[in-house]
Amino acid sequence: MDSIISYFESIDPILGALYASLFTWVLTAAGASLVFFFKGMNRALLDGMLGFTGGVMVAASFWSLLSPGIEMSEGEGFAKVVPSVIGFALGALFIFGLDKVLPHLHINFKESEKEGVKTPWHRTTLLVLAITLHNIPEGLAVGVLFGGVAAGIPEATIGGAVALALGIGIQNFPEGLAVSMPLRRQGVNKFKCFWYGQLSAIVEPIAAVLGAVAVTFFEPMLPYALAFAAGAMIFVVVEEVIPETQRDKYTDIATLGFIGGFIIMMTLDVGLG
Repeated sequence: MDSIISYFESIDPILGALYASLFTWVLTAAGASLVFFFKGMNRALLDGMLGFTGGVMVAASFWSLLSPGIEMSEGEGFAKVVPSVIGFALGALFIFGLDKVLPHLHINFKESEKEGVKTPWHRTTLLVLAITLHNIPEGLAVGVLFGGVAAGIPEATIGGAVALALGIGIQNFPEGLAVSMPLRRQGVNKFKCFWYGQLSAIVEPIAAVLGAVAVTFFEPMLPYALAFAAGAMIFVVVEEVIPETQRDKYTDIATLGFIGGFIIMMTLDVGLG
């Protein structure tokens, strides 16, 4: 792990954001590729993995984003937390707006429960768009943290950025699987299942680079940007990830998965950051 951190310290942080987000994309593709080897997936396993995803996202929101954002903010008392409050609220509202506009269908939901504007799009497309919503704030979070490193902010470290990318990459593995397997059960051929599964993470490198570049040019916005990514991720967890795990009899498994994901992400961030 030390060699990985050393490598990222030796390259431009914006390039590091690209490489790190490509890593998270590759793990999404790796998860989706399991469709070539298995015909289906146990519902308990799916709910447990989705819970794990939620745990990672919540832990990353605090340990990797909100906490360093508050530390680097100027002022004392209530004034010190204002940038994080504003950024957090704007991030949540951003995903709220996308959720209302972008047509999508959550993994465990019926087609009659699709959200966003009305569209004749196929269920496959709607499922992919639902996971894509998860990945926008994840890519943005990685990019913003690397951007903070590029800007020379002491609270933004390469170790913390690598830990965040690693944690998001780990939880992206089950996300890729969570897209490809349901599509396979609907009769979609294996290659298309894999293609759609990995495609859901294509937004991560794009969001990461945009976030890193934006923070580099507008350094004072970093506390706002970190909180923005955190607010977006928390909204996704509460509005989408957790409800998807509570629609069957495996709610305890999903909860334990959440706890496990939180512990792993917290350990990575504290250990490496």
